[in-house]
Amino acid sequence: MAGVVEQRSIDVVPDDERHGSAVSQFTLWLGANLQITAVITGALAVVFGANAFWSLIGLLLGNLLGGAVMALHSAQGPRLGLPQMITSRAQFGVRGAVVPLALVIVMYIGFFASGSVLAGQAVGELTHLGETPGIVLFAAVTAVAAAVGYRLIHTLGKIAGLVCALAFVYLGVRLVQRADLGALLADHRFGLPVFLLAVSLSASWQLAFGPYVADYSRYLPRHTSARATFWWTLSGSVLGSQWSMTFGALAAAAAPAAFVGHEVSYIVGLGGAGLIASFLYFVIALGKLTINILNTYGGFMSLVTSVSGFRGQRTLSPRGRSAYIAGIMVAGTAVALLGKDSFLTSFKDFLLFLLTFFTPWSAINLVDYYLISKERYDIPALSDPAGRYGAWNVRALTVYVLGVLAQLPFLATHFYTGPLVAPLGGADISWLVGLAVPAVLYWLAARRDTARTVAPGPRQEEPSPAGSGG
Repeated sequence: MAGVVEQRSIDVVPDDERHGSAVSQFTLWLGANLQITAVITGALAVVFGANAFWSLIGLLLGNLLGGAVMALHSAQGPRLGLPQMITSRAQFGVRGAVVPLALVIVMYIGFFASGSVLAGQAVGELTHLGETPGIVLFAAVTAVAAAVGYRLIHTLGKIAGLVCALAFVYLGVRLVQRADLGALLADHRFGLPVFLLAVSLSASWQLAFGPYVADYSRYLPRHTSARATFWWTLSGSVLGSQWSMTFGALAAAAAPAAFVGHEVSYIVGLGGAGLIASFLYFVIALGKLTINILNTYGGFMSLVTSVSGFRGQRTLSPRGRSAYIAGIMVAGTAVALLGKDSFLTSFKDFLLFLLTFFTPWSAINLVDYYLISKERYDIPALSDPAGRYGAWNVRALTVYVLGVLAQLPFLATHFYTGPLVAPLGGADISWLVGLAVPAVLYWLAARRDTARTVAPGPRQEEPSPAGSGG
């Protein structure tokens, strides 16, 4: 059992425990993206006014742009052998990293909740227990799988990728049989605001994976090619998400009244009845299980990283691991049950608002890793508030706050709209600002900080550029 249940948490994965190849990132992220929430995200582009033709192009562009940022984070995993968010200590300080971490934890609890509602509907129908027991049952299974850890997560990703791919091929055929694809794509009228909205929807979807993507590449052997890790992660995530979003955009364009607000029942009804319907309920639950395990595992890692920055712990017992994961599950399930009837629409908007707070984190992390630190970190110092990276890095935290504030004029949500949104025709480009502004400011602020430069040691290999083979 010890070989199945993961023993590591936020500590470094030793070289003799590394295994696998970069192609594992493709199957994991393909399975994680072939799921109903991605379908709904694609549908939103059409619901908010874009035609199907430009929606698909905008969604693809956003998936590629956001996916490239996400895959650059993934490439850090094999080199460092660390969970993603603990590397934030190199930029913000051992304790200062708690600032973006706290918001990331809230966001992943929210994603757990919204995913549990959709999956709970499917589980309730599949088991005939009803929605509320379905949510609780789904949440419990998610927590158990997250507690088992890395190997099970990758195995489940492979299974979900295959099963969900077959289901989406079948559903795509059924959709084309019902709708005139040529007619749906015939309208080529271009509107910049709604096009940018489609780009933002899919880019934000990809950027949301950034805080935990390296958690699933950190067990790869240290010599794994950075290029291979980047491209396998990018291709799996973009293919899976674009596939799902294309289906959602076309379904919303073909039958907006039947699809919007009734996504689970529409997908199942599109497929058929009887055994086929049961299979599709299972597929919906399986797809959500894959991504919800990632949300639970990522939330657990972020929570442990936050607490350990003040307690100084580097390892975690199995009992402690289970307690943290149970806490994430209870919080996410409570939000799901409270919001399953009416709250989740507003809550999803709140979650998108939280993206504003970690696009600057992503920019700072990538600039620091690739341009400032040159892919070298003093790993023991990541656990020492008195070490190289200090307890609080005021300069990085200031850049982070400025990155958040720079986005507000361009942000468009139901509860807040920035003053520069209207001149842009209603387009939300805050994520672009949130990447560009802090990236430039941090590079200017940190490029002369020679105290942070780490010389290669006996356990450090000479770095290879992010785009080179290893």
